[in-house]
Amino acid sequence: MSRTTSRRLRAPRALLCLSTALALLALGGCRQQKVEEEPGPDYARPLGPGESALRKLGPGDPLPDIGAAFSQRDVLLLDAVDQSLSWFEAPSSRQFYPFEDICTHEQSKASLLAFRELIVSSSDRASFEREFLRLFDIYQTVGYNRKGVVLFTGYYSPEFTASRHRAPGFDYPIYRRPADLVTHPVTGEPQGRRMPDGSLARYPSRAEIEDSRLLEGTELAWLPSYLDAYIIQVNGSAKLRLTDGSVIYVGYNGKTDRDYVGLGKLMVEAGLIEESKLSLPAIRAYAQKNPERVRELIRKNESFVFFAEYDGSNWPAGSLGRKVTEKSTLATDKKIYPRGNLVMVDTTIASFGDRRESFRRFMLDQDTGGAIKAPGRADIYMGIGPAAELLAGRQYNEGTLYYFFLKPEYIDQYLSGSRGGGAAPARFPASGGLRSTM
Repeated sequence: MSRTTSRRLRAPRALLCLSTALALLALGGCRQQKVEEEPGPDYARPLGPGESALRKLGPGDPLPDIGAAFSQRDVLLLDAVDQSLSWFEAPSSRQFYPFEDICTHEQSKASLLAFRELIVSSSDRASFEREFLRLFDIYQTVGYNRKGVVLFTGYYSPEFTASRHRAPGFDYPIYRRPADLVTHPVTGEPQGRRMPDGSLARYPSRAEIEDSRLLEGTELAWLPSYLDAYIIQVNGSAKLRLTDGSVIYVGYNGKTDRDYVGLGKLMVEAGLIEESKLSLPAIRAYAQKNPERVRELIRKNESFVFFAEYDGSNWPAGSLGRKVTEKSTLATDKKIYPRGNLVMVDTTIASFGDRRESFRRFMLDQDTGGAIKAPGRADIYMGIGPAAELLAGRQYNEGTLYYFFLKPEYIDQYLSGSRGGGAAPARFPASGGLRSTM
């Protein structure tokens, strides 16, 4: 998605966040009413100068429901923890720390080691909660409103039928990264286009790229529709089943420095879909009947994403260059939140049959996305394929977000392995009511 390479540690990513584009239901969308309305929440409101996205909870602050998160753990959570620990083992991860005045690299790594041991060895909710609160300091996001409120959307990893070469029924390409695209060597943030004289300029817009055939000859794969190719761009990665029977995996490999605007928002503003009925299936249904109108709106999104083919053993990968995990990976703005860390999401999640359910869950901050900006936005990874697509397209709920860091006095114990009692078991015990899936 980012949708993603540290966004880009030169590795493919799973995210640019599909829901961000297609379930950006009300972010700036105008309602079809003649009366003037109060402005809605500005979830993309940036931090002020010197402001932190996280605040440490004090003795009088309400605590998150750690016990509920323990009860919602499943067998995938440890996989996500291990992916983050693998990233912290890589020397390249140190360049992102210390993170302002919040945490160090050593503290973040030790936090995951402590959490992993505790959640595996704990036999019940109450004992887990007591020990967790003894070991960890708790930080809460300031949210968009400086009161902790975050909008949680969802994203997923799509699968499409595609062709290596242009063929009847496959007329819409995705592209490899062009040689003239300039991005920051560490963060991967787009910086522009390198001109022949060595100067740096803004990269052409989506419409300019397509109309000038600027990228001709760099096509990576061809898709059945313009919307399919766009969804892959928004999502940042895909599994492609080719017409010759083979399968390839494509992942994010940079984007232009142009502004992003979501298709869902544009369709609501144009009066094509009611905001309350906006979903990916609704967009697909409209596009099937009106492909040129949808293409016209997509071209208003000036941002353009590029791809690389990579080994499917690491698919889908997030911005850490590690696999993302269903309902255990979270995407946030990596300029303001420290990457790889243990978090807890407290919100409501979409389910099947128009149901909603409480979602208080430990997750790992392992991804980012083109429209996931500021402390008021986060994206929950829903998984792979059509079922995950349905959940991602319907996820649009407020909540709050917590980060957990091991207290300084315990860091050396977990990093050195000198703690008593022996090592924690590798996996959860067979009993204990562990959920096998969310």
